[in-house]
Amino acid sequence: MPARVTVEMVKNDPEVRDLIDMADAYLNVAGYTDHGIGHVARVAARAGVILRELDLPKRECELAIIAGYLHDIGNVVHRSSHAQSGALLAIPILTRLGMATREIAVVAGAIANHDEGVGEPVSNVSAALMIADKSDVLRSRVRNPKMISFDIHDRVNYAAEKSELFVDKEKHVITLRLQIDTRISQVIEYFEIFMSRMKMSRRGANFLNCDFRLVINDVQLS
Repeated sequence: MPARVTVEMVKNDPEVRDLIDMADAYLNVAGYTDHGIGHVARVAARAGVILRELDLPKRECELAIIAGYLHDIGNVVHRSSHAQSGALLAIPILTRLGMATREIAVVAGAIANHDEGVGEPVSNVSAALMIADKSDVLRSRVRNPKMISFDIHDRVNYAAEKSELFVDKEKHVITLRLQIDTRISQVIEYFEIFMSRMKMSRRGANFLNCDFRLVINDVQLS
């Protein structure tokens, strides 16, 4: 009989940690923001909170957290199509740990669909992962603050002093609240590079029967 694979089993698995660390190391060389344990832990936590606040089954919450920890391991192969690579890498890991095939399919489907452009919400776990990943805009993700004047992605992340996600089950609303230092980056720059991510977050929220709202510096923008 398949085992009930827990978040701790995945989080503490040496192979998982090595893949997270190496994927992040490769992205560091390529000049990307932090995609290491800090990022995946925040995404995992948020994905779990989204489903828990909506009173969805506890096991779905756990699978969302597991998907969050694994969602970026595909970057160890290449940034391009990393979502699909990550899903394929996750399957044998979860199989080794003893997870049931149907649960593996849920986690793999969520990982494979978390990136903008080609991703679509295919399950509650998938929708939660989309929103959690796209909401992680934060100053601490910037590796080299000296580059913010040259790279718009770094500049927008560095300007984000606070990023909070709220779920209102009664009103069916998921809200991302950002506090941005406009001396570093104007709000319009956020929309220049993150519009596709916000559209994806809205699709994920709609799948969960919710609206998605974006509030920047206490002003609701969507």
